[in-house]
Amino acid sequence: MESSSSGSCVQGTVYHWVVLLAVWLCGSQHVLSQKVTLEPKDKFLLSDPPIGLFDPIEISPSVLPHNSNPVEPLSPMYPNYTSYDPVLTGKCHVNFSALSYIIDKTASDCSIPLAPLVADVICCPQVNSLMNIFQAAYGSGNGTLVLNQASANACFSDIMSILASKGANTNIPELCTLRPSNLTDASCPVKDISSFEKIVNISKLIDACSSVDPLKECCRPVCQPAIVEAAMHISSGGANMFGSSGLPGSVAGIDIVSDCKGVVHSWLSMKLSSEEANSAFRVLSGCKVNKVCPLELDEPSPVVKACRKASSSTPSCCAALHSYIGTRQKQIFVTNLQAINCATMFGSMLQKAGVADDIYGLCDIDLKDFSLQGMR
Repeated sequence: MESSSSGSCVQGTVYHWVVLLAVWLCGSQHVLSQKVTLEPKDKFLLSDPPIGLFDPIEISPSVLPHNSNPVEPLSPMYPNYTSYDPVLTGKCHVNFSALSYIIDKTASDCSIPLAPLVADVICCPQVNSLMNIFQAAYGSGNGTLVLNQASANACFSDIMSILASKGANTNIPELCTLRPSNLTDASCPVKDISSFEKIVNISKLIDACSSVDPLKECCRPVCQPAIVEAAMHISSGGANMFGSSGLPGSVAGIDIVSDCKGVVHSWLSMKLSSEEANSAFRVLSGCKVNKVCPLELDEPSPVVKACRKASSSTPSCCAALHSYIGTRQKQIFVTNLQAINCATMFGSMLQKAGVADDIYGLCDIDLKDFSLQGMR
């Protein structure tokens, strides 16, 4: 028992340093005091320096999760479902067997019981990665980077049918806001490999995205700006992107660049292995996902009332605090980096409402309490 406890302590220490290193790399080693106006339903961005939100409430290393989970959660272990033969349209001419790795992973990450809870964090990033890789697989034989609408309709139906046959949730299109047009990237003017490679600095793009660092990319991005640059170039057909009326500044221009990013993703998927491409796309999705706290933090009036003088009424304060966080916790699965945002945002709300004591410390609250991971 002593050996087990010692091992757990060492793992917890290593975990604490990994999280602290991630925060340090993003340029935020300390949480300092500053007045910040923040509405409860505002999206709190990790890219904005999280300073000045805790005075005197503060998140210190002592309240980081006391467990040995990695910084980014691994895919949950789902029950195994008996596969069945899917009903296909027969109109999607692609070798699905060659995509078995990415399809199986997506079906697992979007399994029936937990897909709604892990949609933004695990399922949807993986489905979007599948779509990018599928586009590349479909177009590699005919020199294109997208599907026409008829093929997109048939293939989208087949993809969803195959995923469902492997135990994936049938509501993926609704959960992840997906539709057949995602496979067409319709408004992008460049749709074939030859034109793409004449316009884009492909060596620069490959160098930036062939190996995406999961820690550095979210703080000092390399691949993300390379993809945006390539998308902007092809969105104007290679013309000077400045001074073009169809480019960023207008809603139409933003939509075109967004579609063209899908074309860039498709091209990258052709040049990288399925594993490399999937890893890169998941890192990029993770950077976006981890910038916000996805929990709905309603006005915490019961907590404020019970905790204004927490040191003299600790039991009632902690009961109110645990009740409030427990309710929020059940909303959705969040990553540890999202939990930092949520804890910081909630701490700011309490501090502005007049809670002066370190109630996180008094009530033994740490980051895992803001996530379903903390439930027993």
